[in-house]
Amino acid sequence: MNPAAGPEPKPHRALRAVEDAEALDGPAAEITRVLRGPAESTVGRLLRGRWLGHPLHPIAVTIPIGAWLCSAAFDLIPGRQDTARRLVAAGLLATPLAIVLGWADYADLDARQRRVGLVHAAGNATATALFGASYLARTRGHVVRGRLLGALGLAAASAAGALGGHLAYAQGAGVFRWQEPLDDVDPGEAAGENPAAPRNPA
Repeated sequence: MNPAAGPEPKPHRALRAVEDAEALDGPAAEITRVLRGPAESTVGRLLRGRWLGHPLHPIAVTIPIGAWLCSAAFDLIPGRQDTARRLVAAGLLATPLAIVLGWADYADLDARQRRVGLVHAAGNATATALFGASYLARTRGHVVRGRLLGALGLAAASAAGALGGHLAYAQGAGVFRWQEPLDDVDPGEAAGENPAAPRNPA
C-alpha cells in the first residue's frame, strides 16, 4: 500500500484478511484437485467462457441478484407479495447455473484467490439457503418471516458479492486469461488512457 494514500479503509482490510486466511488452503487445494480435470475438458472450457474470451460467471450472477433485488423492492409495495415470491423463485432457479460457472473457474485461481473464492462461495450458499427458506415461508403464508429471510439473504449475497468484486478487480482473477500480449500497443493506450488528452506535469 502507498503510505501517501493514507490508512487502508476497514472494508479493504477485511477483504484482504480473507486473502491471508491460510487455514483455507487445505480445502481449497482439495477442491482444486477435484475440479482441475473437468475444467480442462471440452465442456469445462465451454463453461469457463473460452469461446467468449472471458469468464461467464459474472454474467450469470446478474440474474439471481437482479431477481432478489427486485423481490426486496416489491416487498415494500403493499399487495405485491405474490410478485416478490415469484422473483425469489426466479432467482433460485437461476442460481444453479451461476454456481456451476463459478466452480468451473475455480481451478484457474492462485492460492490467495482460492481463499477468497471459497469464502465467496460459502457466502453465496448461505444467501441461497436463506432465499430458499424465504420462498418456503412465503408459500406457507408466513409473509413477514419470508421478507425477513429475504432481507438476510440479500445481506449475505451482498457480502459475497463484495468478495467476488475483490476477487475480480483487486486480485484480477480471470483477467486477460486468453488474450494475446499487446506488443504493438502503447502501454498508456492499453490501460485506457487517451493519448490526445493533456498530461499533468506533476
